[in-house]
Amino acid sequence: MKMKIFVLTLLSCLTTLSANNILQEAIDKAPSGSTLKLPTGVYKGNVIINKPLAIIGQGENVVIDGQNFGTVITITSSYVTLKNLKIINSGDRHEKLDAAISVVKSTQSEISHCVIKDCLFGIDLQMVTNSIVSDNNISSKNLELGLRGDGLRLWYSNDNIVRHNSLIKSRDMVVWYSHGNTIIDNYGKYNRYSLHFMYAGKNLIKNNVYELNSVGIFFMYSQDSVAIGNIIKSSQGATGMGIGLKDVSNFTIKDNTVIYCAQGLYIDRSPFEPDTHNWIENNKILYNAEAMHFHSLSENNIIKNNIVAGNIEDIVNDSRGSKTNENEIALNYWDNYEGFDNNHDGIGDTPHKVYQYADQLWMYDSDVKFFYGSPVISLLNFLAKLAPFTKPLFLMQDTQPRVNKTF
Repeated sequence: MKMKIFVLTLLSCLTTLSANNILQEAIDKAPSGSTLKLPTGVYKGNVIINKPLAIIGQGENVVIDGQNFGTVITITSSYVTLKNLKIINSGDRHEKLDAAISVVKSTQSEISHCVIKDCLFGIDLQMVTNSIVSDNNISSKNLELGLRGDGLRLWYSNDNIVRHNSLIKSRDMVVWYSHGNTIIDNYGKYNRYSLHFMYAGKNLIKNNVYELNSVGIFFMYSQDSVAIGNIIKSSQGATGMGIGLKDVSNFTIKDNTVIYCAQGLYIDRSPFEPDTHNWIENNKILYNAEAMHFHSLSENNIIKNNIVAGNIEDIVNDSRGSKTNENEIALNYWDNYEGFDNNHDGIGDTPHKVYQYADQLWMYDSDVKFFYGSPVISLLNFLAKLAPFTKPLFLMQDTQPRVNKTF
């Protein structure tokens, strides 16, 4: 199909909003496969694109303004491209998913190099496949964290590329019922969940950076995905965690750095499916309050070749049935390992064993947890190790602990 190019140059749309929706008129009149090149100016939003079409901003300040009502741009066709646009002022209705861009039942579309500001939801993809969302800067309305919309939302959307986007001060990026997506080189800050998966499989999550969020990456009810090379730092607060696994199976968590979080790795009933494993390997878990927090039954994880250093607690078990000792744990570096390496092979001569001493007081009693990290609990723990007045709880052992950080 030979592309026809329509260039909007009407003076009325260069400086002020036209009485009529000139952009919608241009979309309606353009043949399928056309490219609309918009010069610098402000255009009315609440437009619908229902045919293959490209809209490309030609200047540095091509603004599409939703005027605080509804969704600014709605796409209901495949083969649509939006590029180099500034999209502002959606409505504020959560039940209507008022967004900067809503894409429904589309394939091979692209949204790239756009700036999204003061929109409740950012980009909402529903039943979208084989499309690209890249190099966008997204923020929500200036609301309390729980009242913002999601910066980027994939719902029943498969085989898409989400690359090099920045989400700042939105609520979540969610990937629900969506499979085979590549999520790479994105950045998230001041959000709730920088990345949240639910009922999603075979996704690749690579080289993303998430900081100062409530939660970095959380996987729920999912399987067959890979998270590699991500950096998650400063997920703090009562529920702050770096990477969370809940009811997930056949996951690979590899080469990630989790640092300065309340909980580094949170493992809840994972792996979930019988006769499956999760592989947690080559990660750096550094300077967290809790390096690995186990909740509920969590066995058959393979935890190898990680560096665990500078954490207040290395292993936490908040439920007696989580069976942390039935995970395969070996060849990790633990900075508080107390053994020796007499033959200088880089492996400790004795296993690294972790017990829970007086700490179980705060583990199972939320009132006592107020004193967690205080000299009182530290003293009780020290005395319990010298002369246990209760039987310590065996948590796990690393059968071959490494004695060097570099390996």
